[in-house]
Amino acid sequence: MALIVQKYGGSSVSDAEAMKRVARRIVDTRNAGHNVVVVVSAMGDSTDDLLDLAAELTDNPPEREMDMLLSAGERISMSLLAMTINAMGVPAVSYTGAQAGIMTDAHFGRAHITGMVPERVARSIRSGQVAIVAGFQGVSSDDDVTTLGRGGSDTTAVALAAALHADVCEIYTDVDGLFTADPRIVPNARRIHRISQEETLELASHGAKILHLRAVEFARRYKVPIHVRSSFSSKDGTWISNSPANPELQGLVPESALATTQEDNVEAPIISGIAHDRSQDKITVVGIADTPGMAARLFEIITAAGANIDMIVQNVPTSGTGRANITFTLPSSDADKTMEAIKAAKEELDYSDLWYNADIGILSLIGAGMRTNPGVSAKLFGALSEAGVNIDLISTSEIRISVVTKLADLDKAVRAVHSAFGLDATESEAVVYGGTGR
Repeated sequence: MALIVQKYGGSSVSDAEAMKRVARRIVDTRNAGHNVVVVVSAMGDSTDDLLDLAAELTDNPPEREMDMLLSAGERISMSLLAMTINAMGVPAVSYTGAQAGIMTDAHFGRAHITGMVPERVARSIRSGQVAIVAGFQGVSSDDDVTTLGRGGSDTTAVALAAALHADVCEIYTDVDGLFTADPRIVPNARRIHRISQEETLELASHGAKILHLRAVEFARRYKVPIHVRSSFSSKDGTWISNSPANPELQGLVPESALATTQEDNVEAPIISGIAHDRSQDKITVVGIADTPGMAARLFEIITAAGANIDMIVQNVPTSGTGRANITFTLPSSDADKTMEAIKAAKEELDYSDLWYNADIGILSLIGAGMRTNPGVSAKLFGALSEAGVNIDLISTSEIRISVVTKLADLDKAVRAVHSAFGLDATESEAVVYGGTGR
């Protein structure tokens, strides 16, 4: 008997029929002899509807009240799903994030999990019930309801799986797993059958929207195998793990999907996938003093503004001037406050100009095979050149190369690089059943 945590996204529980389909899958898993804990998102577009309603009432809602409001969507889903499962003859009980023991800090709208005490969930498992937990939410030390940010239900599910020592965390969405690129841009993208947590972390952090970044970080830290699959089909999906298969899964996890050996790593594909990001902007601080400590001070100011930096490039435009340009990318949502903070520190930083560009896209090529295969950079840049795509910035890690292009060129760049590395499937594999990709 395995303990399985299943997470269902909003498109999987969008209406009554979808709810029944999900409930049947949960019941079938339990009838196969497994214990099941379920994490559920808000139905369909209900979170967006709540946001729109709040916007009609106020331009500046208190963050605490917004978290109280937005947490309601998951509570509706969890109770309806529990009712549906009970109607099928299987005992089920629903819990809010607070009732499930999910403790967070007090950063409303973007809270981080600080502790897990899922005692009530564990009691439900022991008593033979299916526990349904509201995703995306928790409770602060002041007993305030908090939310984890968009995609936070993934994090809820993996954190619960870790705390309960579950055998696997199944993330159900409306696509058949992870693909080598976004199927909306590359219709013949290939489904990835198995991928490491390290590669998945790079994909998630550079624009791939199928999994929440913090969920992957939890999985890597606590060695939780993740199975990404569609609630609309029976396809096997994508296995994300660095660990050998657990025999307790009784055949649910194919040995070929989870077993990792040195030989497997050597024979792994050079490139696992391509991520893209349209949500970043570029800022250049022009003519800042090229002296020790000045870059550190600049990024202290940016950090104090609460911005998250992705790529950074420094160059000295003219020799002998003692001045440099520092360019960096950051989420569009952080751009205004970052520009204001840098402008406010102009006298201290003593720069000559400040440039802002929102017309950028970022393409990231990711694969553990880069470690042992030369020529990846040359092939990447050659493909972009042939497609007529100019490169603005370049950033690398051991298993990733990221480039900044014009936003209008991003889709063309993704398709060109995907083909250049032989990632195209012979026929279209990617189906987005629910229309959201989550």
